[in-house]
Amino acid sequence: MSAGAPVRVLVADDEPMVRAGVRAVLATDPGLAVVAEAADGHAAVELAQRHRPDVAVLDIRMPGTDGIAAAAEIRRTVPGTGVLMLTTFGEDEYILQALGGGASGFLVKSGEPEELIAGVRAVAEGAAYLSPKVAARVVAHLAATGAGAGAARAAAARERVAVLTAREREVLALVGAGLPNAGIARRLHVVEGTVKAHVSSVLARLGVANRAAAAVLAHEAGLRPEASGQ
Repeated sequence: MSAGAPVRVLVADDEPMVRAGVRAVLATDPGLAVVAEAADGHAAVELAQRHRPDVAVLDIRMPGTDGIAAAAEIRRTVPGTGVLMLTTFGEDEYILQALGGGASGFLVKSGEPEELIAGVRAVAEGAAYLSPKVAARVVAHLAATGAGAGAARAAAARERVAVLTAREREVLALVGAGLPNAGIARRLHVVEGTVKAHVSSVLARLGVANRAAAAVLAHEAGLRPEASGQ
C-alpha cells in the first residue's frame, strides 16, 4: 500500500445485503476502496490473487470454501493481504480456528459501523483487531471449555507472559488493545522500529503465529494498557 493511496478492500459474504452494507459503511471513509466482491470462499481466494487487496473482509460461513479455509489460502498465496473475519454470535469456535489460519481481525456483524472501519484500517497497518465484543467472547469461550479450564488457561497465560520483559508486556498489552506499531510507538514514546523489534520478540517468545493470537493471549492473561503503567 503506497503512501496516500486508499486501502484496497475485498468483501466476501454469501448474503448480497451484507455485502452491500459493508460496502456502504466502507464508502463513508474516502481512504478505503472496495475493489472486489465475492459470494463464496473460492471466489474470494481467486479475487484476492487477482486484485491483491490490502485487506480481505470475509464472512466465516460461506458455501463451498468457507471463510476459515479461504483466509488460510489467502494468507498462504497472497501474504500481503490481511484478513478480517466477520462473525455472528455462536461462532466462537470458528474464531479460534481462524486464528490458527492467520486471520488478523474479528468483527461481530451486529457491531457498530465504526468498528468495521477501525478494523480494516488496523489490519491494513499490520495490526491485530479484536472488537471488544469478540475479545470478550473468545476469552469466555476458552473459559467454558471444561471444568476449571478458564482458571487453568488464565494461569497458563500468565505463566507464558511472565517470561517477557516489563517493556514486552507493555507492548503485548497494547497489541491486545488493537494498536498498530505506530500507535504503540506514540504511546510508549519510542521509534516504530523499536516497537517492531519488541513485537517480533514477543511473538517468538510466546510461540504464537501472529498478532491476533498474541492479542487473545493478552486478554487471557488479563493484560490491559491501563495496567502497563502508560
